[in-house]
Amino acid sequence: MINLLIVDDQKHIRDGLQAMVRQFPLQPDSIYCAGNGIEALQLLRQNSIQLVITDIRMPDMDGLTLMAHAREEHITADYLIISGYGDFAYAQKAIELGAKGYLLKPVNREDLQASVEHVWQEIRTRQALSRNMEQLSRLARETDRKELSLYMQGSVSDEVWVGETEQQNAELWRSYRLCLLREERRINQPGASSAHSMESIAYRVYGSEGCICLQHRPHLILAVDASVPTDKLPAALKTAQIGATAVMTGPQQGLKALPCAYTEVQELYRHSYLFPELRCLLPENTAGLMQQWQLPHEELYALFRFIGADNDGKIAEGISMLFHKDVLQRYHIQYTDRLCRAVVQMLEEYEWVIRPYMGEDALDIESLRNLYDYPGIRDYIQALQQQMLRLNHFYYEFKCSYRNSQDLNEAIRFIHENYHKPLDLAMVSNHVSLNYAYFSNLFKKNVGKGFAEYLRDVRLDKARRLLAETEYKIVEITPLVGYESYKSFTRAFREVMGMQPTEYRQMIRRK
Repeated sequence: MINLLIVDDQKHIRDGLQAMVRQFPLQPDSIYCAGNGIEALQLLRQNSIQLVITDIRMPDMDGLTLMAHAREEHITADYLIISGYGDFAYAQKAIELGAKGYLLKPVNREDLQASVEHVWQEIRTRQALSRNMEQLSRLARETDRKELSLYMQGSVSDEVWVGETEQQNAELWRSYRLCLLREERRINQPGASSAHSMESIAYRVYGSEGCICLQHRPHLILAVDASVPTDKLPAALKTAQIGATAVMTGPQQGLKALPCAYTEVQELYRHSYLFPELRCLLPENTAGLMQQWQLPHEELYALFRFIGADNDGKIAEGISMLFHKDVLQRYHIQYTDRLCRAVVQMLEEYEWVIRPYMGEDALDIESLRNLYDYPGIRDYIQALQQQMLRLNHFYYEFKCSYRNSQDLNEAIRFIHENYHKPLDLAMVSNHVSLNYAYFSNLFKKNVGKGFAEYLRDVRLDKARRLLAETEYKIVEITPLVGYESYKSFTRAFREVMGMQPTEYRQMIRRK
């Protein structure tokens, strides 16, 4: 039995969705309708409803709040989200709450049918799995999955527990692999599959005695019979049209090897980002990766030289070269991880320079800090390129804002050439032959900050480079960047950077 609930604050949309569903080959037993989340929650409390199609934005209670309340009340249902707003944040939150799909208005009949049928099949699979649970082995019924999972992740357990647990399925623990399934998710992709469907397929492939589920989230981890060919589970997932990448350790012997196997499978999971073309990643696929490397600093600097040059093509080309798969696949995943961090650090440095001129706009650098937050490395590179192009746009506009002012250009050039000398607003205004007050207003209006603040930032930018790239002592750097005393330099540095120059140098060297 499968019942359906349609939730939308617009009646004509509810009626339209209901009419579409009535035309599908698979028909629910009952279709309920609600005009907002409050009505929907009441229907979920009163009826057995397996699938909810809901709008996100509604008065009184929106779709995301509905899902959250239902989960708090332990009301079990699957959700398809429909919204007129193509907003990644909404989709991400919906998926975190367990949504099986995210569709945009106006809803396409074919996409809706594909989503409903996919979730329908998952519900039926889950129901069948639930009915068959009593037929599973004594191990599947009695093993405390949580305790076994904690042991896998490094929790200390006594020898008695290890021995008893191992004996409950001695055949499997004699020779097994750890298998992690990384589900492929895409925003707006109908009917994203769940760990329950993959788990049920794994039990069909390995049998109830040859498979134990150890973890559902954030990724499904299974202990599976090592004698079964490694390509059998990926093939079954492909046949079921479930997009997932499998990583499997080498054969393990004994339950005591489980914590080390967990470390190995996590390492393989990270390496799966380097080999998106492989549906099953094995230790032999990463055995030849080089462990020593040097980051391509010159290429990085060359890439960032295009910032502000209004040449998006060169930036995209530079990113493609830096992150070319033939290069990344030579090295341990740490190379890719460090390369990502180096690019993010340079993005931060460039953004810091023009942050005062960006107004309320800003780069989303936080979203780039962790490669593994993305479905795959291609998604990460696309997000990185988007932020690079935004930075390029900001820099180009910043440069254009005063490019037509020859006097201001000359003043800025003069500052950059003479920042290490005693310098004040009067000297610079005299250099460009402008009235003191007029030049002060012109400078602040076009540059976005006052002369003193700008000069301070130029000097501190040079100081940061000297701290990072030379062995000069702080007292030696002080006059090189235009400060008369050690005390005035360190005070200015601390006010801007929130740390002493020596602390900054130590931080950069650690990085």
